[in-house]
Amino acid sequence: MHVVVAGSSGLIGTSLVVGLRQAGHDVVRLVRRLPQAPDERGWDPETGQLDADALDGADAVVNLCGAGIGDKRWTPERKRLLVHSRVRPTQVLAEAVAAKGVPVLANGSAVGFYGDSGPKPVTETSAPGTDFLADLCRQWEAATGAAARAGARVVLLRSGLVLAPSGGLLGQLRPLFSLLLGGRLGDGSQYFPWISLDDEVAAIRFVLERPEVSGPVNLTGPAPVTNAEFTRALGEALGRPAPWIVPGFALRIVLGELADQILGGQRAVPTVLEAQGFTFQHPSIGAALAAAVSE
Repeated sequence: MHVVVAGSSGLIGTSLVVGLRQAGHDVVRLVRRLPQAPDERGWDPETGQLDADALDGADAVVNLCGAGIGDKRWTPERKRLLVHSRVRPTQVLAEAVAAKGVPVLANGSAVGFYGDSGPKPVTETSAPGTDFLADLCRQWEAATGAAARAGARVVLLRSGLVLAPSGGLLGQLRPLFSLLLGGRLGDGSQYFPWISLDDEVAAIRFVLERPEVSGPVNLTGPAPVTNAEFTRALGEALGRPAPWIVPGFALRIVLGELADQILGGQRAVPTVLEAQGFTFQHPSIGAALAAAVSE
């Protein structure tokens, strides 16, 4: 396949480009600067401009654009950026996919679509939530409309918390655990819908290669865990105790509205992936964390 990737410099995108090439696929990366390598094409989502040949011969486009959800406190300005950095690029790419007749668009999204669902398992058919992140995901997914109307197979990649050797969630937590400052968040009962980086990349490649897969796909591990279980497993993987408790009120003082996302969660299960026969390299939180911290 000839795959065009937007957001190729991020945590997932970087590994996805490598994984696609290792699987024998040809990859072009969209960059928001002057292209400097043979595999780069320029684009500017703000103006809607893409290099004329950016999607030439493309079998699929993967869009992973978006400012980091948990990087900063959710001020009104930050919330506008979180929405705009996802919706606008998606609209531009969906329109380009439609205009060029690209058959597949795999578009980033998140299990935050479901809101705080408590202990109830949520699948791809579950209703959306009502909080800010759920609304962001709805707008993000709706922005693919031009591609869907043109007949493209649109896959909505509802990712969970990606566990990677560096960066992402573990990049924030490992230093705390190393200093013996690890601990559960709030009462620890909220679910953490995790997935290893290896399985995230493999799952994206899997859905690209399966013409029967379309619509929302939960990219999460098959065995969701609570925050307390995750904290205990991470402490074991790092060989560090995690005795502390960060109370909810303290998180809200520091993080504001973002704290509600940390103190809530989704028991998201990968129903579509499992029905299609996807095999997880890391089917348990212990296996996923062991792989991540060993690198």
